Amino acid sequence: MTTSHGKDAILAHQYAAKARKYRLRWIIALSSLPLFGIVTAFGLAPETDTRQIPVQNIIENLSLPTDVQITTAQTDNTTLWHDEEIVQGDTVSSILQRLGLSTPQILRFLKSPDATRALIQIRPGKRVQAAVSGSGKLVWLRHVGTDGNMLEITPDGQQFFAKVQPVALTTRTVMKSGVIHDSLFTATDAAGIPDTIATQIANIFSTDIDFHQDLRRNDRFNVVYEVLYHNGQAIMTGRVLAVEFINAGHDYRAVLSDVSGKDDYYTPEGKPIKKAFLRSPLPFTRISSGFAMRFHPILKKWKQHKGIDYAAPIGTKVMAIADATVDFVGQQRGYGNIVVLKHAGNYSSAYGHLSAFAKGLHRGEHVARGDIIGYVGMTGWATGPHLHYEFRIAGVPVNPLTAKIPVAFPISARLMPYFHRNTQSLVSKLNLLHGASIVAMD
Repeated sequence: MTTSHGKDAILAHQYAAKARKYRLRWIIALSSLPLFGIVTAFGLAPETDTRQIPVQNIIENLSLPTDVQITTAQTDNTTLWHDEEIVQGDTVSSILQRLGLSTPQILRFLKSPDATRALIQIRPGKRVQAAVSGSGKLVWLRHVGTDGNMLEITPDGQQFFAKVQPVALTTRTVMKSGVIHDSLFTATDAAGIPDTIATQIANIFSTDIDFHQDLRRNDRFNVVYEVLYHNGQAIMTGRVLAVEFINAGHDYRAVLSDVSGKDDYYTPEGKPIKKAFLRSPLPFTRISSGFAMRFHPILKKWKQHKGIDYAAPIGTKVMAIADATVDFVGQQRGYGNIVVLKHAGNYSSAYGHLSAFAKGLHRGEHVARGDIIGYVGMTGWATGPHLHYEFRIAGVPVNPLTAKIPVAFPISARLMPYFHRNTQSLVSKLNLLHGASIVAMD
């Protein structure tokens, strides 16, 4: 028969055995974790007699963790910073929703005429920043205009008030890295990089990398960019100063320089990054129909599809793929609302099914590469919102994904010394990030 005292001893021994086992697991786990790239290992000398190691049983009383209650006051003490772009068709409500305001706060904002009027006057393409509490209360909303003035909207009791004042901004340089697991935006979000910088990265390499279909898992990127501050508070992101993108093992690099008289991107060797034509008129989307024979969803017959269809939400901005003169703006049967651009040489491009044209766009107008010419829609023969894009050589549509794209000219030998002096520090920063990312990946 086992006595009560004997049971206690057995239970104590079993508990200590389990405790030793768990401690051993933690020691093994911790000893296998890399510390700054170094893996620590432990071992025993040969012929060590482990039977002579003294064993001591220790029983410890461990208290259970208590539940943590998050109060509204704690949530209000948490401030989230948002940065959003005003897009075509935005309303005050849609802007405030994207900035993270709660429904009661939005309703209160709409009852403040000065604040509402000031926010709705910000043009599409411009950005607003806001600090919002964890419960959706607005702390402040700001917009810095190109005139150097800052609009600031702040709460005061039950109302929101707007004021405009000159602002002095200071610029800081930020260096970050990321790895592609899903998409560029997912990777930049994980690295804490704003969407504006992700968009700039995609635009910089748009003639070398098709961000719709060329990205590979474990592609890497390093970026150096500006953040503008006011009184120690980050207000907005600035320009990408240097960027490296390693896609499918190929290393692409770009640095910003004003060697041509305006800011533009070049390889560290001085070759222009931007070719004459963008690979795509939309920054991010998916191809819903390629350049091939297909069964037409409306005509109900097989027909050659002479362009590329990009699926995208209505209102998505459509860019001119290169410098051009507007050849046509209006409606054409199955195309619906369409813009046709005439480029240098015998190249032209067409953009169909648009919901709207860029304000003031007219025939004969000159547009630059990357300028907004319209917005995605589903006018004409379209079963859903998308852009029908055609690339034409001598008036004949060709596949824009495989057509040879004209290249730009390099920097002249006379300006190369200035270029290298101007970009040397940026190349050094990329080298530093590159080395750090390789160590991290190893």
